[in-house]
Amino acid sequence: MTVRVQSETFDFAAEVAGFGTEPGVGAVVTFTGVVRDLPEGGLQAMEIEHYPGMTESAIAAIEAEAVSRWHLLDCLVVHRHGRLAPGEPIMMVATAAPHRGDAFAAAEFLMDYLKSRAPFWKKEITAEGAGWVAAKDEDEAALGRW
Repeated sequence: MTVRVQSETFDFAAEVAGFGTEPGVGAVVTFTGVVRDLPEGGLQAMEIEHYPGMTESAIAAIEAEAVSRWHLLDCLVVHRHGRLAPGEPIMMVATAAPHRGDAFAAAEFLMDYLKSRAPFWKKEITAEGAGWVAAKDEDEAALGRW
């Protein structure tokens, strides 16, 4: 089980090489989120801030909850901080379990948590200026299923 918060980009292929090779693994689910441009275009960058130590602890706690709720044999969470351009990878989740149901459910649970509860602060930067990203009702609603 691994949680990393880092400024540097990650190589998806390198991250998943050898992941989920433990005996008994029957399903591996991966998700990579990328910085998306604004609907009208024009995003120059997204700046992601966090408190070192606190962020890793919070993500590790939710990862431990996922492991206790679903039969996971391995789990990986990587989340970036700093200045990121549209199209760059921002985070990834990988889960390995004996069965696909547990792998998918745990991955979705982790992604919903990262989107809504992980202590990151995001600022969108455009030619017109910068503004903090507000929480979205649909992201909060997604947590209701857990």
